[in-house]
Amino acid sequence: MIITNSLAEKYAEWLTNNDDELLTQIHQSTSQNHAHAHMLSGHVQGMLLTFMSTLLNPHNILEIGTFTGYSALCLAKGLTVDGQLHTIEIREEDARIAQENFNKSQYSKQLFLHIGNALEIIPTLNKTWDLIFIDADKTGYIKYYEMVLPLLNKNGLIIVDNILFHGQVLEEDIKGKNAIAIDNFNKHIAQDTSVNKVLLTVRDGLLFIKKK
Repeated sequence: MIITNSLAEKYAEWLTNNDDELLTQIHQSTSQNHAHAHMLSGHVQGMLLTFMSTLLNPHNILEIGTFTGYSALCLAKGLTVDGQLHTIEIREEDARIAQENFNKSQYSKQLFLHIGNALEIIPTLNKTWDLIFIDADKTGYIKYYEMVLPLLNKNGLIIVDNILFHGQVLEEDIKGKNAIAIDNFNKHIAQDTSVNKVLLTVRDGLLFIKKK
């Protein structure tokens, strides 16, 4: 299912600021060499993450799902001088690539990569968060959300990726475990009266969530 207008997407790419050199390298390398390159945040989405992080100027950022490090580096641009970004990746090879990319960044000392199960790692970090980005296994979204919501600081923001899941959640008969999981997550959030939320139809859908 086509969920975005290709001409509008190209126009957005043209009008949006260009990636810096490192982000461009990561985007190109991932696209050319990774079997699951579609999981990489797109250029416009990445710039939106940077934009929001810069506005919030967060001290602590949590990312669930590192992949090759592109989105973490986009988010890191908004960190306070002494801020930290903690990102969690379950796949060792992706984590290795991400760490190599982090080592090339000016934010390398502010980036902390954890390998393993996010549900086990998050409680060990003993932090509260100003900005949280969830972009991991879709079947875990509800558990991630319920775990991190109490850890979200006042005026903090949760951003959740793939909310439209390639348009599959828009179909009358939703099939596939990931699409079903996202649909269940969306219904879960819709019923949560403790938060304000807005869905942006950027790329594969970004959901912004903030405590009331």
